[in-house]
Amino acid sequence: MSANQTEEAIMASSYNNSDGNGTEFKTMMSGEIDKPSDEDHSGGGGKLNMSSILWHGGSVYDAWFSCASNQVAQVLLTLPYSFSQLGMLSGILLQIFYGILGSWTAYLISVLYVEYRTRKEKENVRFKNHVIQWFEVLDGLLGPYWKALGLFFNCTFLLFGSVIQLIACASNIYYINDHLDKRTWTYIFGACCATTVFVPSFHNYRIWSFLGLAMTTYTAWYLTIAALVHGRVPDVGHTAPTSMVLYFTGATNILYTFGGHAVTVEIMHAMWKPQKFKYIYLIATVYVFTLTLPSAAAMYWAYGDQLLNHSNAFSLLPKNGFRDTAVILMLIHQFITFGFACTPLYFVWEKVIGMHETKSIFLRALVRLPVVVPIWFFAIIFPFFGPINSAVGALLVTFTVYVIPATAHMITYRKPLARMNAAEKPPFFMPSWTAMYIFNIFVVVWVLIVGFGFGGWASITNFIRQIDTFGLFAKCYQCPAPKH
Repeated sequence: MSANQTEEAIMASSYNNSDGNGTEFKTMMSGEIDKPSDEDHSGGGGKLNMSSILWHGGSVYDAWFSCASNQVAQVLLTLPYSFSQLGMLSGILLQIFYGILGSWTAYLISVLYVEYRTRKEKENVRFKNHVIQWFEVLDGLLGPYWKALGLFFNCTFLLFGSVIQLIACASNIYYINDHLDKRTWTYIFGACCATTVFVPSFHNYRIWSFLGLAMTTYTAWYLTIAALVHGRVPDVGHTAPTSMVLYFTGATNILYTFGGHAVTVEIMHAMWKPQKFKYIYLIATVYVFTLTLPSAAAMYWAYGDQLLNHSNAFSLLPKNGFRDTAVILMLIHQFITFGFACTPLYFVWEKVIGMHETKSIFLRALVRLPVVVPIWFFAIIFPFFGPINSAVGALLVTFTVYVIPATAHMITYRKPLARMNAAEKPPFFMPSWTAMYIFNIFVVVWVLIVGFGFGGWASITNFIRQIDTFGLFAKCYQCPAPKH
């Protein structure tokens, strides 16, 4: 048997199970988590019960629902705002462009995960009760400096991603019940979202991912149909783009939209056969296009320049049962997405304090609570729905999701021996390693110049304007003036 055949046999053997010992992790509701079980949960003859149907997911379909659901959360409501900054043509083209770039870097992350896990399992390293995370992949492949880099950007991005979900919850519920201001609603939803500490891992988001995607699908088509039924407002204007600041702010928000794979490694690790992840993110992105493109285009067609002062699309639509249903569904989905963004932070914190392999759900939930506090605090300080998306996209998503994965992939496979023994060869649509390097260089250069450079300048400028206009700790950001 040749060296390559031996390597492939080792990899195939190691991925037939999720912990390297021929067992699957099964979450138990009796107070223990990640307890090894000999049952096959991949559909090959194991017991089928309500827990496995609703709670314990690790299939390709679970991963697809997780990726698609995690991409379209509150950003669905800010994309019409981005179109009013970019114009219709740029809005559509940039969605497609960044969707492709985001799918590519998600693919690179999956390749690096497979490479890391293959190497570790050859060294007889087992991951029983341990969730592999992106910074650990970087550490194993490239060393401690890359680990620190990945840890900083990933954790900061996920922190502010959770902050955005909390802001979005308060912003949305206000359009149903305006008896309380948005800041008060942020206090309330902060307490509600803190209950995500009880969800052990991404294995346990099966039903939530499915419901979350169903909710955003309803909301996207509600926005589309409601805008078309309403028709164009009188004297509607479509003047975008009008300034460099607004243009690159909108472009960066779209970059953020398709950069929701800071949790890719955790989703892969929750799969029974993570080597099957390769193209899941791309397929999820194609579905997301069917939600984001029609809804943003229809809203911009109907309301035009009015969206420049309404970063939440709900604020322009008439209050009725359909809108209230969409608001409620988005609230539930944002709660789910909060959990998606926070769970990797929970894992990091558990590892820092030495509690990651603790089996008790309740003990782990208790030690996770301090993670929620700074998220709550930042959501109250910076309640700028819309502008904060662009700022996070320019300063954090650019590196976390685009620059670091592309650069890490190039460095990992820079030597001929590494390329020859790579666990994953170039995909069928890339003719060679050279082509992969060229495309990776293009991603890094584009994102650094356009996303981080121009996008960072525009987003920070716009963000400072919001602070000057509304102030920190704004009680009710972009709320209508009280009627006398």
